[in-house]
Amino acid sequence: MSKICQITGKKSVIGNNVSHSLRRTKRRFEVNLFTKKFYYVEEDCWIVLKVSAAGLRIINRIGLDAALRQAVDKGYCNWKDIQVIA
Repeated sequence: MSKICQITGKKSVIGNNVSHSLRRTKRRFEVNLFTKKFYYVEEDCWIVLKVSAAGLRIINRIGLDAALRQAVDKGYCNWKDIQVIA
């Protein structure tokens, strides 16, 4: 699976390394991703998500269920992509 946050949709972007003499070479800015287990109360199960630090703050602020519904509505993840642990 690629390095994309399932809550915010953040992914890596391309930019430049700029040296002291202002020479530019390409580089990637990676996302601060975590593979995290959450207890999904509405379905009474554990799920695994790849979330960024910003995604963790969103889950803490509005709750897991609301964050998942918002991510699915915006197209950042599907219900099929969410890994359920028995």
